[in-house]
Amino acid sequence: MTSLFDPIQAGDLHLANRIAMAPLTRNRSPQAIPQDITATYYAQRAGAGLLITEGTAISPQAQGYSDVPGLYGSEQLDGWKKVTRAVHAAGGKIVTQLWHVGRVSHSLLQPGRAAPVAPSAVQAHAKTYVVDSDSGTGQFVHTCMPRALEVQELPGIVRTFATAARNAVQTAGFDGVELHGANGYLLDQFLKDGANHRTDDYGGTIPRRTRFMLEVVRAVADAIGGGRVGVRLSPVTPANDIHDSHPQPLFEYLARHLAPLSLAYIHVIEGSTGGPREVEGRPFDYAAFKAAYRDAGGRGAWMVNNGYDRDMAQQAVASGQADMVAFGRAFISNPDLVTRLRRNAELNAWDRATFYGGGEKGYIDYPSLD
Repeated sequence: MTSLFDPIQAGDLHLANRIAMAPLTRNRSPQAIPQDITATYYAQRAGAGLLITEGTAISPQAQGYSDVPGLYGSEQLDGWKKVTRAVHAAGGKIVTQLWHVGRVSHSLLQPGRAAPVAPSAVQAHAKTYVVDSDSGTGQFVHTCMPRALEVQELPGIVRTFATAARNAVQTAGFDGVELHGANGYLLDQFLKDGANHRTDDYGGTIPRRTRFMLEVVRAVADAIGGGRVGVRLSPVTPANDIHDSHPQPLFEYLARHLAPLSLAYIHVIEGSTGGPREVEGRPFDYAAFKAAYRDAGGRGAWMVNNGYDRDMAQQAVASGQADMVAFGRAFISNPDLVTRLRRNAELNAWDRATFYGGGEKGYIDYPSLD
């Protein structure tokens, strides 16, 4: 019987176990540059079969939160080099999550204080995190009204994703990338009719709404090889005010068109991120979603996420429901989470007050068993 602690081949990635560290925004990269403590933070958690970094902006326009890292400047890439070297020295594998937030941003974070961009000029009833440049303190503020992207701008964003992927692997030393197509950010905004009101070739029908994401995934796969690419999806999460009227056919169509791309993995958030697994009024058949991918020839590892504990994760892998399980907040407070899960040891409690922003406290000072 397959165990959570067995190795797995995910595309081109040979992983020591089936536990992934989910991407976790921590807001500790001023000027979008990963710091020395960032390298310590990820190296401490290198026991995971796969580390997925916090969302990392592919361009200044892609940024939606203060002090999140980027991949578009030499200082940022140099910062990430320290991280990947530390993780590899500790025996780990690490991919970076490529992020464009779209409308989930504020003009204070945009170049020239411009409006954020989106598929359509529909404001998200959501908040983002902004640090005051004078006081250095951060607070959550409402997102700004976005402007609709012109169709001629879209190929440039696709190329930026591909460039960021090449920078990540060839320069910064990552083992691969994960495309953030979930949680109401730009790729998810194009998918879902609650945010995408376009009437051109990128809006309306399911084939048109999936077009932008598929163009991005293909470009990134062409740039670094599909076996180094994962895609994160969240069919029914209400995060960042996102929704779709018919998610089941939308995501089954998407799965069938991702299948031929020989991806490393599909990362699925089941339900609402950090919330209920069954979202009221939003039923979804995850088994059918996976079947659509497999039936179309998709062989990437199937990674599940949202509120899994040790027993649930073991059962998911043993039953074949999933190939891998991603853990989020438990990794914040338990750098040796894999060891603790293996031993069925007690977990450290996390300090929510230190999740976003700050320094070493609540970041690299949680104790390990040993």
